[in-house]
Amino acid sequence: MLAMALASGLLFAAGIHATPTDTGATAGSSAAGNGATSDQTTPAASQQQGDQSTSGKQTQDQQLAKSLSTITVTGYNQGMEKAIDFQRYADTIQNVITPADIGGLPDQSIADALTRLPGVSAERIAGQASQINIRGLSGNFIQTTLNGREQPSTSGTNYIQFDQYPSELINMATVYKSSQASLITGGVGGTIAMETANPLNAPKEQNLNVDARGSYNSQANDVAGANSTGYRLSAAYQGKFLDNTLGIGLGVAQMYQPHVAEQFVGEASDGNLVTLPSGQNAYLTQGLQLQQNGGNERRTGELATVVWKASDELTLSLDSFYSKFKNTSFGYGFRSQNMYGNQDLVSNAVLGPYGTMTGGTVTSTGGGNFSNETTADNYTTDTSIFSGGLNMKWNHDRWHINADLSLSRATSNEINVDTTADPYTGLGTATPQLMAQSTTYQLAGRNLGTVSFANPGVYTNLNDMALSRYGVYPYIYHDKMKAFRTDVKYDLPNSNWFSALEAGVYANNHTYNADREVYVYGNEWGSGGTIPLTIPSSAANVTCWKGNFSGYPCFLQLNGPAILAAHGITATPVKDWNNSWSLIQSGSVDTQTRDVYFMADIDAQDVFGHELTGNVGMRYSHQQQTSYGIQQVGNGAGVPITDGYGVVSTDYAPLTVGKTYGDWLPSLNLVYHLTENDQTRFSAAKVLSRPPINQMMAGSGSWVSNGPGPLAQYNVWGGTSPLLNPLRATQFDLTYEHYFEDSSGLVSGGVFYKDIKSFIQAVTYNNYNFASAGIPVPTNPDTGQPYLNGQYQTAYNAKGGEVRGLELAFAKNHIFPGIWEGLGVQGNFALTSSTVSNPTTLGGATSYIGLPGLSRRVASAAVFYDYGPFSARVSGNYRSKFASDTQMSVTNQMVTFAAETVYDFQASYNFTDQWSVVFQMLNLNNQPTRTYFGSDPSQTGTIQYFGRTSYLGVNFKL
Repeated sequence: MLAMALASGLLFAAGIHATPTDTGATAGSSAAGNGATSDQTTPAASQQQGDQSTSGKQTQDQQLAKSLSTITVTGYNQGMEKAIDFQRYADTIQNVITPADIGGLPDQSIADALTRLPGVSAERIAGQASQINIRGLSGNFIQTTLNGREQPSTSGTNYIQFDQYPSELINMATVYKSSQASLITGGVGGTIAMETANPLNAPKEQNLNVDARGSYNSQANDVAGANSTGYRLSAAYQGKFLDNTLGIGLGVAQMYQPHVAEQFVGEASDGNLVTLPSGQNAYLTQGLQLQQNGGNERRTGELATVVWKASDELTLSLDSFYSKFKNTSFGYGFRSQNMYGNQDLVSNAVLGPYGTMTGGTVTSTGGGNFSNETTADNYTTDTSIFSGGLNMKWNHDRWHINADLSLSRATSNEINVDTTADPYTGLGTATPQLMAQSTTYQLAGRNLGTVSFANPGVYTNLNDMALSRYGVYPYIYHDKMKAFRTDVKYDLPNSNWFSALEAGVYANNHTYNADREVYVYGNEWGSGGTIPLTIPSSAANVTCWKGNFSGYPCFLQLNGPAILAAHGITATPVKDWNNSWSLIQSGSVDTQTRDVYFMADIDAQDVFGHELTGNVGMRYSHQQQTSYGIQQVGNGAGVPITDGYGVVSTDYAPLTVGKTYGDWLPSLNLVYHLTENDQTRFSAAKVLSRPPINQMMAGSGSWVSNGPGPLAQYNVWGGTSPLLNPLRATQFDLTYEHYFEDSSGLVSGGVFYKDIKSFIQAVTYNNYNFASAGIPVPTNPDTGQPYLNGQYQTAYNAKGGEVRGLELAFAKNHIFPGIWEGLGVQGNFALTSSTVSNPTTLGGATSYIGLPGLSRRVASAAVFYDYGPFSARVSGNYRSKFASDTQMSVTNQMVTFAAETVYDFQASYNFTDQWSVVFQMLNLNNQPTRTYFGSDPSQTGTIQYFGRTSYLGVNFKL
């Protein structure tokens, strides 16, 4: 069905035209240079993406260079043929996004381009592809580099948010699915290696590319605070000077577009079975929400590169990448909350198949803590990434040396404001009381449910509504890496089995800081003795739903800061002992990586009558992790620590905890060349990924149980642990590949197996020996001895499991002669399974969901056409259901994402050699994201619609 839709779509859709044939940067790619791998026309440099030295067999280098030089097609055909050649001559199992492919399809980010590869899928966050999954494993299992340098993260954990990387500034990307000794550790799921372009490889001495496009979002007019129009601008310059020995590359790409989402949210259960007034036994949920999420997104990416070929043997390069992304995001709507714990208010309950309430009526007589809250949230996030370094390459006879010194850093600041208002009686008096309210609702699984209020008019009447609570809870992260890498290779031209020997060292100092603050006025539902704040008319607008959401109750679009200002209040978040978590969850983690490796490149010309190539190697990785935080010890047994209000507490003490470990990581990659166009591959390796860095925080709170007295126990909560072990795995791959003549296509199939030793999960230990873990236990004043050991709520390495799968890929062009010669097709399919399951009670009764990030089926397909000045492409990406913790509530929740298919199409026409016009439509079918809790699709999690995005623009190149 997907193939038929794509084929029929070709009659209407068209794709962006790529630049004329060249082996360097293309019109759609920036000219920023790759200092780590300056000679990108050789396969060793291209296939290894700077994560390793220029190892690899010279014969294959020559074969690839020769093959690339013969590619004469343009547009999508060029991109497909180049990608096929890079994959064909690689030592490892890998898939490639080439310069022509990225330049021919300027996606919103590099993440969109990566999802066209077999077994690669993306999680859409706010409508954009962001976190990448490879072979069923989430971003925490994936290593990511840019020009050979590990990338810091803006996510607050290990996974990279790829929407931070504009596709216009990335010249090439490779997904390594098998490992080799020279690859930086961290890729249990795989390694994504991105490159920027080398200006010395530009097609002309002076190159300039300018691209301008306007955008329109179809959903924005339905969302408060969203503008439907936007734009994308990019410019790239590459210049070669001093007899082509000095190259300069500059690039900038800016995106401005609406942030749009309309969402229906069913909230989670607490997993407790209760008895309703009707006598039914049921699991209740916290409530439900409807929200319009509007705002805008502005991203600016910049690149600069200088490459100097000082001699035939020595090349020096300096390059930098910077990206700043501000997502201004506001959420307006309502939330019917606090249903569980109020079972006496429930009537006419409708229960799902596992006993969870999916519909009914909740009625409060007033004065309680159930309410249809009006919400005004601010999720605005400001992130930035810098990555740069100095690289030296020296080649003398058989010796090749590569040295790289780099600095990378990332920052993320989410303001995270939560505002609620409620209807009251007695406003203006000393004793306002929450109004009597009633809500009737019915969830509809993966479709929009129904919601109605008994008296909807009160929620838009300023005489009835008042602000109950205004909370600010910023998430601030700083992630910094300083690294050095050097590799030495020695060619062995006279060896019967090996073409080169290679060795190298790698050092990385990684520092992560988390900073939490808080400001809160009032309480939800006006409880706790606070006075609700009246709402001035200038700080509220009546907003009603449109489109698919029309018919839901109207609400007030609130301006929280303006309401506070009208009452002389300014919100200033600080660290606050009354909210001690703000200090406990602030802290830092330092990790130090010290690696050495040795690798031999295999090149045996006659093994049972055929050529055998590949590599074999060993990497030793030594890791040291140390976390700094505070621990609640109580009884004044700590040290004086002052919070943001000047309050001093002596109930907390600094805590430093960590561990070291080392791993031997062997790897083997074999390519057996059956014929000139047929080959089979086998790979085996031990690999590891470091624990999610936010899970290694040391800060913890505490409480004393069974006290006072000699039997009092000391208990610690925190949910994180500096003592986590890495995520280790053993993996195997076996593939078969057939290549059509003249790089016009391929057919490939492969199987893989991963035995992952552990996963990070939450755990509660009883009678835990704190002293053995380096966690001090305070003194019990009743005994003069340390408290007895109690509970330890932390994270640990839970038992792992197996991940196995099948991947199939097909690509072909030049299928028909004449006018149809430019027609091509691409398709891939991956089937993945795992023995891992995770228990969850968020849907009510305990159920089990799969490994986070694992879709059993992932597929993509595309039909493209290049003819003269015209290019066209229509494509679709499909993934079946998967589990992920990227759904946000108060904290991240592990939910099941329903299956989804996203269609895109593009078109371009070159009027002259310099000018072209382009049109795109992304998310053609307005595919929403749908989640549900546990294994019950009737228990709605979140349904979000993001709209279609259309682009129309022009491109100029010189």
